[in-house]
Amino acid sequence: MAANRSANADRRARIEEMRRAEQARERRNRLITIGVSTVVVLGLVGFGSFVLMKKSDEQDRKEVAAKAPIAAEKSWDAAKLGRNHVETAVKYEMKPPVGGDHSQVWMNCDGDVYTQPIPEVNAVHSLEHGAVWVTYNKQAPKGDVDELAKKVGKTKYTLMSPVDDQAGAIMLSAWGKQVTVDGADDPRVDAFLTKYVQGPQTPEPGAACTGGLDASGAGGAGMGR
Repeated sequence: MAANRSANADRRARIEEMRRAEQARERRNRLITIGVSTVVVLGLVGFGSFVLMKKSDEQDRKEVAAKAPIAAEKSWDAAKLGRNHVETAVKYEMKPPVGGDHSQVWMNCDGDVYTQPIPEVNAVHSLEHGAVWVTYNKQAPKGDVDELAKKVGKTKYTLMSPVDDQAGAIMLSAWGKQVTVDGADDPRVDAFLTKYVQGPQTPEPGAACTGGLDASGAGGAGMGR
């Protein structure tokens, strides 16, 4: 009888010990799960904060660049630049033109790179829509032309084409604004694009840069804005 009681007590003790061990494992597993979840959440929060801070820094740099003057930039009084739609040739006072009367059809300027000269009267209409026109002559190094073409190709509201009789090897033009730069890596290239792509000088902000004239001379029928 006493032996049975002792055996039962031993079994109960082993069962209780096993139960406590199982509870301890469950607590450890919960703590591990909570710890891993916390690390993951903190990591996501930290990464999200980093991304937001990076975007904020980029926006701050863009705002600073948009307000900073651009060295050797030329400006024309926008109020004195004609904006009439014409069907005849226009003699512009600057090369490339930065504004004035122009065709009712714009050149496509959604990052379009033209390898042949384009009609000035159509390109000026693109400037009116807030585009920046990157131009070069035969003095521009091929490497610079290629780098600029890549940049333009990735930037909406821009276009690029050769202008053989322009004064500078590489020039950037917006409505009423123009600058001659030293090369594709000249910091004024990015500064000019940041400041004037759909910038405050734009007479018709938000107007289309697609649906106009393309490299073949096709498209744009009936345009009038």
